[in-house]
Amino acid sequence: MSLRVSTPEKPEAILIVFARAPVAGKAKTRLAAAIGAEAAARLHARLVERAVATALAARAGAVELHCAPDTRHAFFARIASRHGVVLRSQGRGDVGARMQHALARALRTAQAAVLIGCDCPVLRASDLRRAVRALRAGADAVFAPAVDGGYTLVGLRRSAPRLFSDIEWGSARVMAATRRRLRELDWRWHELREVWDVDRPEDYARLRRSRLLGRLTR
Repeated sequence: MSLRVSTPEKPEAILIVFARAPVAGKAKTRLAAAIGAEAAARLHARLVERAVATALAARAGAVELHCAPDTRHAFFARIASRHGVVLRSQGRGDVGARMQHALARALRTAQAAVLIGCDCPVLRASDLRRAVRALRAGADAVFAPAVDGGYTLVGLRRSAPRLFSDIEWGSARVMAATRRRLRELDWRWHELREVWDVDRPEDYARLRRSRLLGRLTR
């Protein structure tokens, strides 16, 4: 008589939030010249909190907070204690290498992985659920393009280092270059609604008008 051992099915998705520690002079440096380094760091902390809350509210998978430069900052410990999220270090390399590493790791234990930054306060829990549904429906990748030419969300069903290599990160050509890579890979991909993020002084002015984070003071 032979015995068949069943292998547990992978969980559907892992949701990853990428965040830098809110250290003055290290976080939101492009905004610091306009609002001051301390104010920029405080704003960054609020954006990280919002991104984690959005990922948790999606209820679309386990939530991990991937930290830079590492997980040791007290801010990350407080978030982990408050929300019960897993902390991981982003590791080394440019943002593309770090995203590739995070997504590939998640895909070893889940059917899909969705990664968001913390610069987009208009990203909703429903956007994350749509991303997971698109991957479940057969898309190889899903993105939320940003109005500045980048993207604020990337989701994958399989790993592809080529998707993240030799990209001019931080430029207005990131999403266009990524689309070219997707075509070269012959992948099916889905794009969510275009959103704006908070990187420059004009973005901060828009954020203040939106009241998405309540009343902001410098």
